[in-house]
Amino acid sequence: MPVGLTGPDWTRLDQTGPDPTRPDYTNQTQSIASLPMRLILASTSPARLATLRGAGIEPVVMPSSVDEDEVVAQAEALSGTLGPSEMVLLLARAKAEAVIAGVAASAYAQDALILGGDSAFVLDEEIFGKPHTPERATARWYAQRGRSGTLYSGHWLIQVADGVPVAATGAVASAEVTFAADLTDDEIAAYVASAEPLQVAGAFTIDSLGAAFIDHISGDPSTVIGISVPTVRRLARELGVFWPNLWNR
Repeated sequence: MPVGLTGPDWTRLDQTGPDPTRPDYTNQTQSIASLPMRLILASTSPARLATLRGAGIEPVVMPSSVDEDEVVAQAEALSGTLGPSEMVLLLARAKAEAVIAGVAASAYAQDALILGGDSAFVLDEEIFGKPHTPERATARWYAQRGRSGTLYSGHWLIQVADGVPVAATGAVASAEVTFAADLTDDEIAAYVASAEPLQVAGAFTIDSLGAAFIDHISGDPSTVIGISVPTVRRLARELGVFWPNLWNR
């Protein structure tokens, strides 16, 4: 469980929909196969949006307004230093919960899933988020060139029915990323100058310009993009949601 957030614990509310632990789960999912459901993406990340679209889902984008530094600071004041898994799950939950009111007041309030996500990169046991400045991005690339680190992506999924959150669940996925050892200083300078690495966790991408500088990924590649599609499917199943019901492209 994530720590540091106040308010109701949605994971303990009664869940609606089919129960995947029951023997008749297949019959239950078939009976709801025609029900409309929309996935609400509480993020402005183009990479997460493109990944969901590639998986057959056109989400409703509803950006959350969360002060990430403040959320983490409050949690650590209560419970001590957060590890990478705890941090990304905490922020994913905060982002998903931040848009509940907006979803409840929208046309999708009757039956929806809200997805919040967050990512962080760990190298030498240090957690790296978005570098924001060219100087930080350059320093990080010098440090990670020819080495391997771990990208953590947190996911928090809230089920909304008739405008009310009825259940929620979350999980963290991780993947190891190995960077090219023959990456030159000029290539790093050109990549940083593109501005792409400034606003992404770890200062790199695998679905755009940064892909050429990554030699190997161990784990689900979509995790490195910031949203593990297999993880989201499993979370939806936990909430009794038949994954193909979300296909709308």
